[in-house]
Amino acid sequence: MVTAFREAVVDLAAITRNVEHLRRAIGTAHTMAVVKANGYGHGAVQAARAAVAGGADWLGVADIEEAIELRDAGLTVPILAWLHDPETDFADAITAGVDIGVSSADQLRQVTDAAERLGRPAAVQVKLETGLSRNGVHESEWAPVLTRAAELEQAGHLRVRGVFSHLSNASPEDDAEAVDRFTRGIALARAVGLRPDLTHLAASAAALRLPDSRFQMVRLGIAMYGLSPFDSDVTAATETDLGLTPAMTLRGCVAAVRRVQAGAGVSYDYTWRAPVDSNLALVPLGYADGVPRQASGRAHVRLGGRTRPLVGRIAMDQFVVDLGDDTASVGDDVVLFGDPATGAPGATDWARAAGTINYEIVTRIGNRVPRTYLNPPAGTTP
Repeated sequence: MVTAFREAVVDLAAITRNVEHLRRAIGTAHTMAVVKANGYGHGAVQAARAAVAGGADWLGVADIEEAIELRDAGLTVPILAWLHDPETDFADAITAGVDIGVSSADQLRQVTDAAERLGRPAAVQVKLETGLSRNGVHESEWAPVLTRAAELEQAGHLRVRGVFSHLSNASPEDDAEAVDRFTRGIALARAVGLRPDLTHLAASAAALRLPDSRFQMVRLGIAMYGLSPFDSDVTAATETDLGLTPAMTLRGCVAAVRRVQAGAGVSYDYTWRAPVDSNLALVPLGYADGVPRQASGRAHVRLGGRTRPLVGRIAMDQFVVDLGDDTASVGDDVVLFGDPATGAPGATDWARAAGTINYEIVTRIGNRVPRTYLNPPAGTTP
């Protein structure tokens, strides 16, 4: 049977189950489903609906445009956007009821200016820098920024709904220090008169392994898509260990089959030559679709009921699989990665083959690969 030329199949019921499972295991009052970067490649709107069906009561995105996409799709749950262009006009976020992550005194001023123009208060959450050295208010500026935020709240220009930060996951000691620093930041916010409804620090890894980091809400990213946040450590918990089901299956079909003699070179640079006479299958996905070239000669796929090696260089649009003496037909199904419980390689296997992390494997799948959605929540369409 001929299957899709290229396709990423996303089981939305898996996302719903993962969120339900993680909420039970973690137990915080609130759960944010992070759907930035097109829902880690799974589809932002579709993943958001599935996560909400699983009990997530907040959504998180990087930028305001991503938040507006969710609002335009009819999602009404609270949304936080936290990474902003220096020239951002925050009026759209305020009008759409999107919480704005504030990481500096300048951003606080910009948000206030937009709120004054609109004549309505902005909802903000102040991000504190607690050791990751990225965005967030530096500890030396906590007091003046939080004090100014309290003044603006009293004046009716904004409402500080949350205080948050992020962990490095560098070591237990580093994360414990960041938790202590964040706790000091919350105390300072309250000392200057702020009463945030939400405090949140932990993403998937810390939410699962560091109870002291959970506070009132955790932010579920990679784990809600069914992938382990601990994939860089081969001794760490796998998806199965964590009770998670990978939601995405990347698949294609055999586009051509050929018999080659021993010594025949395959793909660019002839990094692999057939050691014996072999059958080769051509698969029409490549690095233009997000398949990492770095996995050339190291990754495997599922074809004909067996796991088979990818040989030679991954090209822009295609790669080659060694079948040995087995045969295949044009149109046969090929699974690059999916749920290992089905016998397929996982995204984590591809990550190890490419020397990267599973986050990158699923997030980089390009727009040329159509998404097919299975099992949408009741009352919704993919």
